Amino acid sequence: MSQSLERGLSVLTALATGQQTLDQLAERLGVHKSTVLRLLRTLESAGFVRRDGVHHYRLGSTLFDLAHRALEDLDVRVVARAHLVELSELTGHTVHLATLEGDEVVYIDKVDSHHAVRMYSRIGKRAPLHCTAVGKVLVAGRPQAQREAIAGRLAYPPMTANTITSAERYLAELDRVREQGYAVDRNEHEDFIHCIGAPVRDDGDEVVAAVSLSVPDVLLDFDGLLGLVDDLLSTAGRISAELGCRREITTQRKEV
Repeated sequence: MSQSLERGLSVLTALATGQQTLDQLAERLGVHKSTVLRLLRTLESAGFVRRDGVHHYRLGSTLFDLAHRALEDLDVRVVARAHLVELSELTGHTVHLATLEGDEVVYIDKVDSHHAVRMYSRIGKRAPLHCTAVGKVLVAGRPQAQREAIAGRLAYPPMTANTITSAERYLAELDRVREQGYAVDRNEHEDFIHCIGAPVRDDGDEVVAAVSLSVPDVLLDFDGLLGLVDDLLSTAGRISAELGCRREITTQRKEV
């Protein structure tokens, strides 16, 4: 990668956290202000960056347009949208669609709950694999060798007191997910949020995405959330069917 391109990408990454001054960007990149200014002018001319006042810079509209086009190119997102909305209207809770990217989950669509108390997330946000329902679903759908390789790479940071913190426990959890057909996050990622997740499969029976329901525990207890598993699996099954999957979606509920 050329040095100029690498620095330009570093500028965009820095601006993703919020507006920055020229001085802040120069310090973050470890280069002279004149170098950053040249990069900013180039990025600004293409619409990737815009000036906010005289001394501050933000991400520009071109970047958001490209991101939107990239997401629209994900067929699963287009197919799933109406089903996600339907599930949210049926249950009243937040619905996510996520995919696997590297060793993280990426949320590619979301339908918000109408409740004032809700999970904070956004399209494009990344999340860990070891403590999210969607992460468990996406990894559980991989062949055994891949599951073991991923489990061996993860660092298992303890997000809450309930977080899985070892490869052994994680692999056992993935076996449970494969057996029962869905995954749970019982206050493992955030203390006051629990989730259930189910796999979306394509015409080759590969898990290409995961659908989840996320609920603050003050609104619905864990047993109540498990009562929505069939609705979640039905939604994931309809999306999968539209993608060409012929597998029948079933569930075997177990004590968690």
